[in-house]
Amino acid sequence: MTQNLVLVGEALWKILLLALVLGAGVPVLFSAGVRAMAFGAGGDAETSHEPGHPVGRVLAVACFAVCLLVVALGIAYVVASGFGKALSFEHVHPTIVDK
Repeated sequence: MTQNLVLVGEALWKILLLALVLGAGVPVLFSAGVRAMAFGAGGDAETSHEPGHPVGRVLAVACFAVCLLVVALGIAYVVASGFGKALSFEHVHPTIVDK
């Protein structure tokens, strides 16, 4: 009985962590990208004439690229499981393999 509770606790911890990273982490990363884009445009771009910051633009592109990567991997996972296949990360890049 105690071993079952330990296994359930470990599984719940992993599910909670994944839900926080993918469920709340991706929108937070996207909003950080929007904020970095505003910083790259010079803050309040419509009301001030400050020069833009190149670091903000680089950070925004990086944030948006990670968001796009997560979305693409999610779509690949759904499509692969729809065809009865699995998404494998055996190598550095993800591949669709037979189950």
